Amino acid sequence: MSSDGAGRRPPTAQQFVLAELRRAITTGRLRPGAPIRQDALAEELQVSRVPLREALKTLEGEGLVTYKAHKGYCVATLSLDDLREVYRIRELLEEEAVRRAVPRLTDADFDRLEAAQSDVERAAAAGDVLAMATANRLFHMTLFDCAGMPRLARLIRTLWDTTDAYRSMYYGEGGNRERVVKEHRATLDALRRRSADEAVATLDVHRDHAVTELESLLPASP
Repeated sequence: MSSDGAGRRPPTAQQFVLAELRRAITTGRLRPGAPIRQDALAEELQVSRVPLREALKTLEGEGLVTYKAHKGYCVATLSLDDLREVYRIRELLEEEAVRRAVPRLTDADFDRLEAAQSDVERAAAAGDVLAMATANRLFHMTLFDCAGMPRLARLIRTLWDTTDAYRSMYYGEGGNRERVVKEHRATLDALRRRSADEAVATLDVHRDHAVTELESLLPASP
């Protein structure tokens, strides 16, 4: 093993399967409500059923999959109430993250935010939904990480995981992609002026637009 890899270990089979399944769900490759066929997945990932079962238990705990007797695991679906609850909690946590981050932002942080935004704009122009979802997430998480509160950032990431598959649907519309680009630019402008209030308000509108569009894709709560 090379010296620069000394603190890093290859993932265990369970960690590998967990990462692959989470990616498949959050990118929408495994769609909400889709059954998870363990035999096929184990063969595709070239692992035994044991790490796959353990990974599914972890994802069930995170709310990304559900288990029903005699039916097995399925990708979790969200109701309207679920979506609204997730976005309301995000609003509360992300406001704190933004307000903490604003006075801490450095030139290097702005460089990272601009690089992520360039990727968002490139993907939006190309209509590449998966690349845009990935770049959008990087843009937001780069900002939240600047708060210097890793536990808060982890909580926000977990909430994002539960709605990422739906967010990919949101980016399917060209008008939504253009709106995201403009809202990110407005957020960056507010951050550069160290206006936490304006950045929070812009991101609130950003989330509200997504919720309004996604509501039409989700089943009404019982």
